[in-house]
Amino acid sequence: MTSIRTGAKRIVMVNKYYPPHVGGIEFHVRDLAEGLVAAGHQVRVIVSNDERRYTEEVINGVEVVRLPRLFERASTPVCRTIGPVLSFEVKQADIMHFHTPYPWGEFEWVGQMASKRTPYVITYHSDIVRQKQALAAYGPIFKKFLNRSQLIIASSPQLIKYSPWLSPRADKCRQLNFGLPVEKIAENEQAKARAMKLRAELTSSSKWVQKPIVLFVGRLIYYKGIEVLAQAIPKVDAHFVIIGKGPDRAVLDRLRDEGLAERIHIIDYADNDELMAWYHAADVLTLPSVENSEAFGLVQIEAHAAATPVVSSRLKTGVPYANLDGVTGLTVPPRDANALIGSLNALLLDDDLRLRLGKQAQERALEEFNMEQMIQGVEAVYDEALAKNRTHMALQKAASLMPSSPELGREGMSEA
Repeated sequence: MTSIRTGAKRIVMVNKYYPPHVGGIEFHVRDLAEGLVAAGHQVRVIVSNDERRYTEEVINGVEVVRLPRLFERASTPVCRTIGPVLSFEVKQADIMHFHTPYPWGEFEWVGQMASKRTPYVITYHSDIVRQKQALAAYGPIFKKFLNRSQLIIASSPQLIKYSPWLSPRADKCRQLNFGLPVEKIAENEQAKARAMKLRAELTSSSKWVQKPIVLFVGRLIYYKGIEVLAQAIPKVDAHFVIIGKGPDRAVLDRLRDEGLAERIHIIDYADNDELMAWYHAADVLTLPSVENSEAFGLVQIEAHAAATPVVSSRLKTGVPYANLDGVTGLTVPPRDANALIGSLNALLLDDDLRLRLGKQAQERALEEFNMEQMIQGVEAVYDEALAKNRTHMALQKAASLMPSSPELGREGMSEA
């Protein structure tokens, strides 16, 4: 892992949850935290538990504190103790690192005096899209939360450009590619061997032998475009392997009941080893998301690392940045089932195109989305944030020492 250039730091991260809780942000937080520990830093992560119980453990060197959850509303866990806990943790931290959106955590942090003087950075994962009424009430707090931060990390240029919260603060935004253990995916011989068995098992009990595999990985919820995927399945001559669970599974179950059960294979959960095998087994991954809640889609980079091209939506987020149209896969307008059908068929029926895009996708994943570049980038953001905070504190101290004379005071303040 990367060498430490500026000395070890004590970093306190804050997020909704932490693995084994399933979610793209949770996995990113885990990868980042473990990468920083491997680089010599001390990392403590404050998250919600799935129950009303406090737990503390060390996982792969990361100190994980799970606070008792009172309840969850609008995908936001409410932990009554998070305010006092952050007030205590900040005294021992060199820098705080928040992963947003987490409205309850951000509300509690802004309420702490420490939020005005403590250096902290934000990784901005996505806009809040669906809970518009809650956002209207929460907006003033969220503005303070963003404004008081030293720097904001965004995963793509599109997120900075199109987010109504980031675009006015573009000067404090830093675009960093998320890193993944892409080498482990690309070079995993065990996963490749397991992939061959998965393909054989899939076709051995089905009349759809020798058919390609289209993979979907993610929660089956409103913004993932499951209804659009369901419209495409009958018109694409392939097996569809769906890894994930959620309320929109009913859409797929109806298709299975209508005679497509042999081509629709739903897996509620796959551990990391099994998931890597499916990335290698698939011919194409699809991510037909329909809302900007899909801010990036890390599963695209995981598939790319396995040399599997992707068909995804052309949202105004980082999704088309992760999957470059005509380079690592194809992109289609959101909610356009016909375009999705056309692009899936284009890749599945053209071996040369599919293999070329898959090769280019793997090369880009290995070069631009590896763990080392992410850790180095985040370390640089921490250094810059700490330097900005030192400058700010020095200016405040200088202002407090200025003469009390109105004329001198005005002159000094104008220079500051």
